[in-house]
Amino acid sequence: MGDGPGEGFGTMVGQEQELSGVVDSDNLDDVDDDLDDVVDDEDESDEDDDDEDSGEDDLSSLEEEGEIAADYIEGLLDIADLDGDIDMDVEGDRAVVSVVGATLDELVGDDGEVLEALQELTRLAVHRKTGLRARLMLDVGGFRAQRRTELAELGRSVAAEVSQSGEPKKLRAMSPFERKIIHDAVALAGLRSESEGEEPNRRVVVFPAG
Repeated sequence: MGDGPGEGFGTMVGQEQELSGVVDSDNLDDVDDDLDDVVDDEDESDEDDDDEDSGEDDLSSLEEEGEIAADYIEGLLDIADLDGDIDMDVEGDRAVVSVVGATLDELVGDDGEVLEALQELTRLAVHRKTGLRARLMLDVGGFRAQRRTELAELGRSVAAEVSQSGEPKKLRAMSPFERKIIHDAVALAGLRSESEGEEPNRRVVVFPAG
């Protein structure tokens, strides 16, 4: 998982292998790309007559995902002897589980690396329980919320720069979560963006309008 803030979490994951299975770093990148970097159009195929019932079923399923994930995270916090309050919510088409506490830096790691790994372990735990692909979002200590704000501002800034220069601009490598925020900000600015490259070096390229 890397040194520094994430070092203690490596031990925690080792203790949790009976629940989580063995997940190496290469597989984590592949799973994250598969779950997060795909535009999901499944809802468009639903029949109109079943929209209301389907919506209720979807909400119930997402709430179930959140409960399973919260239980899993609570177990990990107990193993690591960390304190944290767990909040559950549903945003759009995914469950969101947030852990709030004063001493959770080691669950985030450098640039969110540990958080990404922890999210994948949690998704795998949910998948094992439900048999369905989980797209839940895990946040720790408000890291993702803060990162979302920073990246949205970066996307707007780069879009303005590209509009003025008329030249494409390539950004640094980012996670699927980060890239989506950039894509959304660029689209709102009226420009086009694409992702290129392979994980973990996949990055966003912003193009001028037209």
